[in-house]
This record gives sequence, C-alpha cells and structure tokens, in this order.
Amino acid sequence: MARTRGRVPLPSALDALHLTLDRNSPVPLYHQLARQLEAAIGGGELTPGHLLGNEIDLSTRLGLSRPTVRQAIQSLVDKGLLIRRRGVGTQVVHSQVRRPLELSSLYDDLEAAGQGPTTRVVRNETVQADARVAAALGLAEGTEVVLLERLRHTHDRPVALLCNHLPAGLLDSDTARLEETGLYRMMRSAGITLHSAHQRVGARSATAGEAARLDEPPGAALLTMERTAYDDTGRAVEYGTHVYRASRYSFDFQLLVRG
Repeated sequence: MARTRGRVPLPSALDALHLTLDRNSPVPLYHQLARQLEAAIGGGELTPGHLLGNEIDLSTRLGLSRPTVRQAIQSLVDKGLLIRRRGVGTQVVHSQVRRPLELSSLYDDLEAAGQGPTTRVVRNETVQADARVAAALGLAEGTEVVLLERLRHTHDRPVALLCNHLPAGLLDSDTARLEETGLYRMMRSAGITLHSAHQRVGARSATAGEAARLDEPPGAALLTMERTAYDDTGRAVEYGTHVYRASRYSFDFQLLVRG
C-alpha cells in the first residue's frame, strides 16, 4: 500500500521502481504518479513492452482510487507513452524523445532576429489556480495566481498568443511595462534567476477565437508550447501555454546524440 512520503515497491515490470506519493502535497496524486512513471520511462527504467497491470491491480497495490490511477494512466496514454491492451493491461510503448531547447523568451528571440516585436496585453488579472495550473506551479488548487494573456506581433502582424500564470506576488506585472518588453526580462530585472524549464511542443488546429486574434482561418494549423520555468532555488515561477501561427513561426531544435 502507498504510504505518505513513503516508498512504494511495485511488482512485476516495476519491481525495481519506487514511487514516492506524498498525500500532504498540494500536487494531485494522479499527477505525482504520472510524473514519476513518465520519468521512469524516459530514464529507461521502464522499457517498451513492459506491462504495468490493469487499473484494479495498480489501485490496490498503491492504495489509490481507481479514478486517480485511471487519470494518471490516461495522461501517459495521451502522450503516446503507454497503451491499453484488452486482456493484457497497460503496456509501455516507447520512451519519450527529449529535445533540449534554450530557455529564452519569444520577445528576446524575435528582437535578436530583428523582427521588431510588439505586445498587446489582453488580460492581466488575479485568478484562482485550477488543478492543472496548481500542479504545474506546485501550489494548492484555488491559490491566487496572476494570469497574463498577451498577443505578440512582428511587423504589425500577429505571430503568437501567450498565456502565462505566475505565483501571486512574484513581480509587479505592470501592463504598460509588459507591452514594452518581455516577461523574462521583467523577471531578471526583479532579481529572479531563471535556471531551467520543462517544455512540451505540439500542434493542433486553431479555435475560432484563436484564429480571429491571430489573423488565421478557423482550423488553421497552430504550433503549441507548454512550459513550466524554475528559478535557481527550484521554485516554479511561470507556467505558460502558448500558441503560434505555424505559417509564420517554427521551433528550431538542436538534437544531441547519445551512445
């Protein structure tokens, strides 16, 4: 059974894997479980073909409810890391490819490229963190956070819609200042040292609202980026969900060869 702040040995394919489930943490248990399983897959502790068992099995062994286990497993199925097989259970498909990107802001990147970035702040308000935002920032659900939504332009044409959540009190998120410079520059000016980030890049079709703001037809291709940035103390200082016009923007990866 799972113990508070205890290590939980799992049988079968997970014999050597230990999960730390902290019931006192503001991070939901399903997110803790999913994050640790994802790390085990990415680190090679769980390899393609490994069976995790079914939801009933896992919930019993971990002392978690079936909905909690189901939500954790589904999040990894959605990422393409696991697959459910009838009569077999949940199986590891493949490990996630990790592509390092430089931790920089869109504003800095566009300015360095001579693109003359400008910004229009759409929203700048204090809201209560939902489960997703709270988990990303390591806060309790319902904690007040600052929501920033900005439309970034180059040469008077929209290129990206940026949505960021920051811990309340992190910095003075003055709207006029946000329209003059980049968020990360404001953080650096406030003495915040950005150290690392977890970032995920994807793609999807634009909603009607996004298409209107980005001057694209409904259903146009968008690049997506989800990122949680941390300072040099390990504190989460920003959770961003951004969409970019695929017709005007691309991500440039440097791939490292291992082994």
